[in-house]
Amino acid sequence: MGVEVAVEGLTKSFGSQRIWQDVTLTLPSGEVSALLGPSGTGKSVFLKSLIGLLRPEQGSIVIDGTDILQCSSKELYEIRKLFGVLFQDGALFGSMNLYDNVAFPLREHTKKSESDIRKIVMDKLELVGLLGAEDKLPGEISGGMRKRAGLARALVLDPQIILVDEPDSGLDPVRTTYISQTLIDINAEIDATILIVSHNINLARTVPDNIGMLFRRELVMFGPREVLLTSDEPVVKQFLNGTMIGPIGMSEEKDEAQMAHEQALVDAGHHAGGVDDVEGIVPQMQATPGMPVRQAVRRRQDRVRSILHTLPESARIAIEESIDADYIPSSFPSFTEPLESV
Repeated sequence: MGVEVAVEGLTKSFGSQRIWQDVTLTLPSGEVSALLGPSGTGKSVFLKSLIGLLRPEQGSIVIDGTDILQCSSKELYEIRKLFGVLFQDGALFGSMNLYDNVAFPLREHTKKSESDIRKIVMDKLELVGLLGAEDKLPGEISGGMRKRAGLARALVLDPQIILVDEPDSGLDPVRTTYISQTLIDINAEIDATILIVSHNINLARTVPDNIGMLFRRELVMFGPREVLLTSDEPVVKQFLNGTMIGPIGMSEEKDEAQMAHEQALVDAGHHAGGVDDVEGIVPQMQATPGMPVRQAVRRRQDRVRSILHTLPESARIAIEESIDADYIPSSFPSFTEPLESV
C-alpha cells in the first residue's frame, strides 16, 4: 500500500516572487489525488518540492515518517526510491529505444540480472499498452505513446507514491482518458498513493478520490471529491464547471467591477460557457472490469461519511445519494487476480 504524504505550512518563493504560501494538506495512503489550478499557480513547483528537486523556505513534507526538508542527503535518496514520476513530456532519452528507456532505472539503481530486468520491463510495457513497441525510438512514436512509456519507466521500481505532471499535456481527450484509466487500474492493483497535477476539468471531475486547488498563491481547498464537487467556494465552482463567472480571469484574477459586469451579462441571458449541465457529483472513473476492487474508494467514502455532519444541507443530500449509489462496505472482499493488459 502507498504511503501517506503530509505537507504542513509549505511556502515557496523564487526571489521576491511568492509562488504559494502556507500550503497544508495530506495525501491519503493508497488514494488518487489531483492538484488543480489555473496556469501559473505553481502546481508543478509543488510536485517538484515533494521529491526534493526544489526546496521550500518554510514548512514540512513528511513522507514515511521523514521530513525531507530536514533530513540528510542519504535519507532523501532513500525516500526518493518510494517515488515514481511521470513528467509532462515523458522525459525519455531520445537516443534510447523504449525498452532501454524503461530499463534505465533498474540498471542504475538495482543489481538485477538482465533476464530479471527484461521480465519487469516487458510487464510494465504490457501494462501501459506498449508491448511490441519496445524497439521504437521516442521520436518515432506519438505523444500519447511517449507519455505511456514514461509511465512504464516510472513504475519499474514498484513505487509506493506516483507523481504525474499534466498527463493531458499535448494529448487529445481520448488519449488523456487512456492515461487516466491506466492510473486508476494501477491504483486498483498496487494501492499506490497517486498525485496528479492538472488543469483538465474532465479529469478533475471523474478521476481522483481527492481534489485540491491552488489559487492566488494559496491552497483554496483540499478534500474528498464529493466535498469539492458540491462546494460553493466561488473559485472551486468556477474552475470545475469551466465558466467565465467567478474570480478567475485571463490574467488569473479579476477585480470586483469585472466580476459584476460579467454576472450582469449572464443575468441578461449571455452564455458563460462551461459545463453547467453536469454540475454536481458526476460518476467516478472505475477500474477496468476484472481488476481488483479499488480499496481507495471505500476508504474515501468512509472518511466522507465521518464529516457529513459538517457540510451544508444541500451538499450533504447530494453526497449521501452519490455514496449510497456505489458504496463499498469495509467488509468487501479483496481480490488479487493478476493485472490484465490495458
